[in-house]
Amino acid sequence: MTAFLRLSLPWLLLALVAALAAWIRYGLIEPAAIGHLCETATAPAWCQWRQRLVLAFLNYGYGWAALACAALALAWKHPASAWLAAAVGLFALQLYCFEAGAFALLVGCLRLVRWQADRLAAPRDQHGQRDRQVQTQP
Repeated sequence: MTAFLRLSLPWLLLALVAALAAWIRYGLIEPAAIGHLCETATAPAWCQWRQRLVLAFLNYGYGWAALACAALALAWKHPASAWLAAAVGLFALQLYCFEAGAFALLVGCLRLVRWQADRLAAPRDQHGQRDRQVQTQP
C-alpha cells in the first residue's frame, strides 16, 4: 500500500460514514412520507429499524456512544480508536446529538492527525534524538 493511500484511507472512510449518516437522516428518518408509511398497519419490516434509530437519538444513545469512543481514543493511543471516535462522532453529529458528536469528532480527528504526523516525522537515531537536533559533546 502506498504512503498516500495509507494516509488518505481513514479520511476517505470517514467521508463514507458521513455520507451514510446523511442518507439515514435525510432519506430515512426525516421524510414525512416514510413516517406516515411506518405508522400504517401494513408497515414494512424495515420500519422497526427506523423506529430504533429514532429512539436511539431521542434517548441520546448516539451522544453517549460518541463520548465513550472519545474517551477510548484519549486513553488508547491507536489509530483505530481515533478513527472510531471520529466516525461515531460524525454519526452522532448527523443524528441530532451535536454536542457530544462534535466533541468526539474533534478528538478523533486530532488523534488521527497526530498519529499520522508522528508516522511522517524524521527518524530517530540510536540515542533517541531526531536528525534535526544537534547535541554538543562534553
